[in-house]
Amino acid sequence: MSIGPSCWDSNEKAWLHAIALDGFVHIMGRTDDVINVAGHRLSTGEMEDLVARHPAVAECAVIGVPDAIKGQVPLGLIVLKDGSRIGEQQLQRELTAMIREQIGALACFQRIARVKRLPKTRSGKILRAVLRKLANGEDVTIPSTIDDPAILGEIIDTLAVYTRAG
Repeated sequence: MSIGPSCWDSNEKAWLHAIALDGFVHIMGRTDDVINVAGHRLSTGEMEDLVARHPAVAECAVIGVPDAIKGQVPLGLIVLKDGSRIGEQQLQRELTAMIREQIGALACFQRIARVKRLPKTRSGKILRAVLRKLANGEDVTIPSTIDDPAILGEIIDTLAVYTRAG
């Protein structure tokens, strides 16, 4: 798609749009799926799509975590496929290389956290807003649609380690 001169985001938590040279408006993503890394607005959805392509990854979520220098940096929460024996450092290197090649070094994708599972609704949707709030130390109301509230304790413990590591 060739993007014309108009590219904007409409409102907070709205859809990102782009007008292509053919005159059509294209939906690019949601603003709440965008993080600000050293002044660069990056799509966590795009990073998730790349991470999910790795042969060892069963599912993933990428969220922005606070960083004293860059504002936010991406953290990939990774669930490995059953039987996968890849080490965390090797997986980190491979995922970082994939993100650098496809998005660029500015994505600063340098941290992953292996988790047993991700918080989901009963219909299977990953609760990304809950993950973002937990990563930012905000109060979280447990959604009534959550499949297993116990997962939040596991995620809090994991985030405590990885958000301090930066």
